[in-house]
Amino acid sequence: MSLRTIDSLGPLAGKRVVVRCDLNVPLKDGVITDDGRVRASVPTLEALAAQGARLIVVSHLGRPDGAPDPKYSLAPVAARLGELIDAPVAFATDTVGADASAKVAALGDGEIVVLENLRFNAGETSKDDAARSAFAEELAGFADAVVSDGFGAVHRKHASVYDLEQLRPSAAGLLIAAELDVLDRLTENPERPYAVVLGGSKVSDKLGVIAHLLPRVDTLLIGGGMLFTFLAAQGHKVASSLLEADQIDTVKGYLAEAAERGVELVLPTDVVVAESFSADAAHVVAPADAIEDTPFGASGLGLDIGPDTAAAFAERIRNSKTVFWNGPMGVFELAPFADGTRAVAEALTEVDGLSVVGGGDSAAAVRQLGFADQAFGHISTGGGASLEFLEGKKLPGLEVLGWQ
Repeated sequence: MSLRTIDSLGPLAGKRVVVRCDLNVPLKDGVITDDGRVRASVPTLEALAAQGARLIVVSHLGRPDGAPDPKYSLAPVAARLGELIDAPVAFATDTVGADASAKVAALGDGEIVVLENLRFNAGETSKDDAARSAFAEELAGFADAVVSDGFGAVHRKHASVYDLEQLRPSAAGLLIAAELDVLDRLTENPERPYAVVLGGSKVSDKLGVIAHLLPRVDTLLIGGGMLFTFLAAQGHKVASSLLEADQIDTVKGYLAEAAERGVELVLPTDVVVAESFSADAAHVVAPADAIEDTPFGASGLGLDIGPDTAAAFAERIRNSKTVFWNGPMGVFELAPFADGTRAVAEALTEVDGLSVVGGGDSAAAVRQLGFADQAFGHISTGGGASLEFLEGKKLPGLEVLGWQ
């Protein structure tokens, strides 16, 4: 499959290059709590700066609803980027206004400016083609070329992801190229045995990826909040655990298809059940088919896979040559319910082959639990984009770069 790369842009010394990164990091009181996406953007920026390009970095952060909101400012991100690159990084207090224009005009070869949050302008995410195009035209006014490297946004038809790339010579950055290489390996002739581990709260979020991957995998492991819909589909009571009753028939279909295809679909045999959703709540381990038989009865909440399940999942992961994981096994943010997620992460570090952490909450979980990025084959920067790719969907931010 063809993808325009930076080389296709020719010499970039002295040229203004708008680089669409994904710097959408979690912030707490203005402090970055996980800088993984910032670090992932550095190789492309350093490569372009080394060529002498004048870099205008653009990104979104959060959902500010088309108007400036100080809590979504990219200022802390620009500061962190400067630390990681070990070079001055300027920051413009607007996107296409007077400050951005002045800071872009002042750029020298190899220098970098970060513009304020793209989503402070309603045109970035507008469903109206004309409004989106108008904003893209303003951004294009800064650019001789465009490098798209925000993989976490390529499934969005946004001005900076889709429209801008059609207005100037454009190419994919190193991060997008790396993400696509890994995702291609997950879908085209993966090394076997191939296991996929899915968690997270809702099975409805994963319907497409389950349907697309069932014909391709050897083992499918189900944890997280979505496990309870699978248990309900088998006829088990799940007390007050998260349940999507409207998806039970769909899940029954997946169970039947897995059996028909010879795919090992592994569900938990035990669950950590708590009295309430709290770090200090009383909790017990219960068999997956007896969740309501705990002291908490029908009001109990399943908040993690149990230790037997964690061990069984870990064994299957370690025995696989290709593993893709998306979604925590439990409420990892609360220490008593993090063991299942920790066990899966630990097993992924021991895979003799390709281990992929599929972005989003999974990436946040492994870092919060103390695992180094280098312990895994790949940590994706785009949870939603990764899933849509694995569902077989066309992603506008990739198609515009020549990816078919």
